[in-house]
Amino acid sequence: MIESNESTNTEVTGQDMKKTLWLALTGLLGIVPAASQEAYPNRTITFICAYQAGSSSDAIVRFMAEKIRPMAGQTIVVENRQGANGAVATEAILRAKPDGHTIFIHSPAAISANEALLKTPPANTKAGLKVAGTINRQAFMLAVDTTQPYKTLAELTAAMKVKGAKGTYATYATTATITGSLYKAATGIEPVEVVYRVGAQSLNDMQSGQLDFGIYDPLFALSQQRAGRFRLLAIVSPERFSTSPDVPTFRELGMDIVLMGWWTAIVPAATPKPVTDQINQWVNAVVAQEDTKKFLNNIGAEPWTISQEEANKIYQSEFEYYRKAVEAAKIEKQ
Repeated sequence: MIESNESTNTEVTGQDMKKTLWLALTGLLGIVPAASQEAYPNRTITFICAYQAGSSSDAIVRFMAEKIRPMAGQTIVVENRQGANGAVATEAILRAKPDGHTIFIHSPAAISANEALLKTPPANTKAGLKVAGTINRQAFMLAVDTTQPYKTLAELTAAMKVKGAKGTYATYATTATITGSLYKAATGIEPVEVVYRVGAQSLNDMQSGQLDFGIYDPLFALSQQRAGRFRLLAIVSPERFSTSPDVPTFRELGMDIVLMGWWTAIVPAATPKPVTDQINQWVNAVVAQEDTKKFLNNIGAEPWTISQEEANKIYQSEFEYYRKAVEAAKIEKQ
């Protein structure tokens, strides 16, 4: 925009004419002078959480928000967009303006799993999103209540074979659903899946014996183990986790069930690289802090920092991985 001077006595020099012509040309060509470009961030940033306030996911999102807020120099609000195992939140980030002011703190694996599991998943998730920074790796666990007699996965499996379709188990996330179905397919057991909104809602049913077992995220599983309520029988990581070294993997127990979760900062794919680079710097700085490592270890996760390029290669590859996992588990699309 060229501002006019209201004075009728303004002297126009040759230099003024050159400047006016340059401004007009840059405007016509869509060129914005570097000095006039808006800095990032320049307003409130929204962190989207796929589950309700007070959930395990919410704890991670709010931790990251508190840590990044002083680095960004802007207010960060957490928006809980629960529903459809994360699909509602995924649709929200897909519709967001690609300017870095809306960030989805979530597991890309959960997005890929939903793509394989849902009849009508959010459109264009593979091409429409990208990872700006990685936070941690973590894995779901199979747990039984300590009042149950099962000390090993083999003992639980034997009991479920006797119970048949009278057995029951808890899930509340896509990864848990796929894990349970793979476990059933690998062993031939037939317990019925009982789906909850969050893990905490299943606790009374676990303690009363209405549920035989449950599949939980590490934050909830480990907190209940520490409280003396849960016994953890298996984890879906490829090898034992440093935060729970006493919990065997499904793989070492004879079942090739590996569904590694990882938490990241996700943005629309059209977000400019300078913006994703800034987000990446914030996330890496937070993950490198000792209190972050302590927080992540406490919830059963391991800090994990890789490049944006490597992260997005993994994100793209997981769509096929989870498609095959859902087929192997013989799960009907929901």
